[in-house]
Amino acid sequence: MQTQPSPDAILQTGLAFWASKTLLSAIELGVFTHLARGPSELPALRDALGLHPRSAGDFFDALVALGFLARTGGRYANTAETDLFLDRAKPSYVGGILEMANARLYPFWGKLTEALRSGQPQNEIALGEPDLFDTLYADPARLEQFLAAMTGISRGANLAIARQFGWNDYRSFVDVGTAQGDLAAQIALANPHLRGIGFDLPAVRPIFDDYMRAVGVADRVRFEPGSFFEHDLPEADVVLMGHILHDWDLPTKRMLIGKAYDALPEGGALVVYESIIDDERKENAFGLLMSLNMLIETPGGFDYTGADCAGWMKEAGFRQTRTEHLVGPDSMVVGIK
Repeated sequence: MQTQPSPDAILQTGLAFWASKTLLSAIELGVFTHLARGPSELPALRDALGLHPRSAGDFFDALVALGFLARTGGRYANTAETDLFLDRAKPSYVGGILEMANARLYPFWGKLTEALRSGQPQNEIALGEPDLFDTLYADPARLEQFLAAMTGISRGANLAIARQFGWNDYRSFVDVGTAQGDLAAQIALANPHLRGIGFDLPAVRPIFDDYMRAVGVADRVRFEPGSFFEHDLPEADVVLMGHILHDWDLPTKRMLIGKAYDALPEGGALVVYESIIDDERKENAFGLLMSLNMLIETPGGFDYTGADCAGWMKEAGFRQTRTEHLVGPDSMVVGIK
């Protein structure tokens, strides 16, 4: 029998911001960090977080129904996932990027319709203010917090690249736009024969160096300051660009791929990774939504398919390309010189 059309998916998606904002507010309030100390009954949890009695119960029970909290015998507790990933005291915390989403992206995305009509960013740029990166790089404390958030959201893909790519054939690498340096650190930890470089703006250096020392790879991974707009890329057997290309328009994407080609020896590899859209543009909804986020956030950035990236690589001279899934919505496109 043919199933009857249902509005369920339409309504769930159209009102999905309810669930999203509930989780984001829980992170902002520190619910999961507080419960990491132990389960709590409603009155104590409500008072500890400074919530009004009217809807606190609904709020916590909604988090239970959404799968982010557990409740047993009237006591609320984190789930295994929220305890590991949303407790600010743990190095596995990924909430930093969600804190930024709550504070910045949530209101900006309310202007998506305007962005689609105008093709223009709707963030600080639209308000005549400095863009996010100018503000961050001028404030060391905020920059460190932001780079740690980038580590949290990228960790799964970084671990996959460190183990999945054929590193035995190479001896050196450079991570372009390295941020805190987690990709470089994970590659070095998994491949003791490698030496690496983290390449980023000078303000990143102390954050990067501290992270390499903490991870224990400072003897094999060093920082090199520079701008990929103004300088050539450091030479290495493998050049990596994670969550870089989608920030920029097509001419800039091609320019960066060309710089990577010039930095590589014959047989060297360029590894580009982010939320690569599937070639049919039907399945990786996260990648497509990320591309809309680039519309909100940048003057010309957009996400792309594996076939798109492979085409740009071949235009630059790469003789062989492949696309491999990493984890979740992330994949890597590899070009061999």
